[in-house]
Amino acid sequence: MRNGQILCPTDFSETASHALSYAIEMANLYQVGFRLLHVVEQPMGDENFQILAITPEELAQSMEDAAAEKMKSLLAKLDSNLPIETMIRRGDAVTEILAEAEESHVGMIVIASHGRKGLSHFLHTNVAEAVANRAKCPVLVVK
Repeated sequence: MRNGQILCPTDFSETASHALSYAIEMANLYQVGFRLLHVVEQPMGDENFQILAITPEELAQSMEDAAAEKMKSLLAKLDSNLPIETMIRRGDAVTEILAEAEESHVGMIVIASHGRKGLSHFLHTNVAEAVANRAKCPVLVVK
């Protein structure tokens, strides 16, 4: 852990911002860089229903552009002299976070959990739980 970068996935929520502060603190403590990742879910569309006025590819690109702007804004607020890499990936959040961790050989993942319970937990994919269970590196879950 002490040699590898820290991966911090974000959905730009308040909870993710809280996890980011932990990631920065850990990176400063171990003097390692960190990677800030946002995953854009691939939009689904069926041309037969004619719901979308634009193609799913155009919508995904628009979502990536919006995420890039949010990422720039977030970086402007960070207080760290360590190297920060940002990336935006497209696909399933859990799959892409785990792939990024593997490909980049990160030392730790710091991820936010929204702390859902009951029916809400059942209805929403718990990304933090899935990442913590399947990652090959240590995972710090922040709520």
